[in-house]
Amino acid sequence: MVTEQGAGRLVTVDAQDGGRWTSLHLAGREWLWAGPGLITGSRAGLATFIDAGGLDECFPTVRGEPDHGGLWNQPWDGSVVYDGAILTRTVTSGTDTVAVDYHLEAAPGYRFIWAAHALLDCAEGAVISPVPGTECRLYPESAPLLPWAWPADAPWVTAVWPTPLDLDTYGATDGTAVGAVLLDCPAVSVQDRGAELSLTLSCPGQPVSTALWRNQGGFPNDAPYRSLGVEPMLGRVFDLATAGPDDAAVVPASGELTWRLTASARPV
Repeated sequence: MVTEQGAGRLVTVDAQDGGRWTSLHLAGREWLWAGPGLITGSRAGLATFIDAGGLDECFPTVRGEPDHGGLWNQPWDGSVVYDGAILTRTVTSGTDTVAVDYHLEAAPGYRFIWAAHALLDCAEGAVISPVPGTECRLYPESAPLLPWAWPADAPWVTAVWPTPLDLDTYGATDGTAVGAVLLDCPAVSVQDRGAELSLTLSCPGQPVSTALWRNQGGFPNDAPYRSLGVEPMLGRVFDLATAGPDDAAVVPASGELTWRLTASARPV
């Protein structure tokens, strides 16, 4: 394990397990969920994604092929190489604030989805707050829960936050698990047990969204558990294969792209 810190112990990463963040300690508490205990040790070399909790770097897609991207199953030594691209991460910490700067080198025109797949240690009743009126893309797992029929073969439908699913609340265990992408949404806050975590993503000229995964005991089918993912994202879809012209991030002519993720927390 490696602790990234400036003014205190704030971020711990496991370089051998895909550079996964195992701890984010802000405002006197831990924010990352430790996972369902499906695996111990590194996932290096595995072919099928296993949920270990914490925060995985998903690149160049989230869903699709490869599932959760191609970084979670290989070591990360400050930077990582995948699909001809080099991704570098630098962490800077302040008082209850962490800034993570990313630098991507790839061929001009390279299209990708990236997400900070953060699974949060939140209790029932936690509240997720993007800008009111944010447009959301809902995915087929939500179809049985919606008050309208799912359009045939549609990869997603759109609704306005918090949608008919009341996605603003991490609710009781009800056997549901739904994913959504909050479009053009660079900042989200989460209030839980007297503290608020704010996540902000900046990448001028690129599509910036926030993905949400609200699992209230509905996934996986054979042994469901609870998890809440609030995931700053470059792109507007989960699966790169379904991305329209404006739905993926694109490396410019320089062959380089940078972005910054900021996490901060405070008592409320």
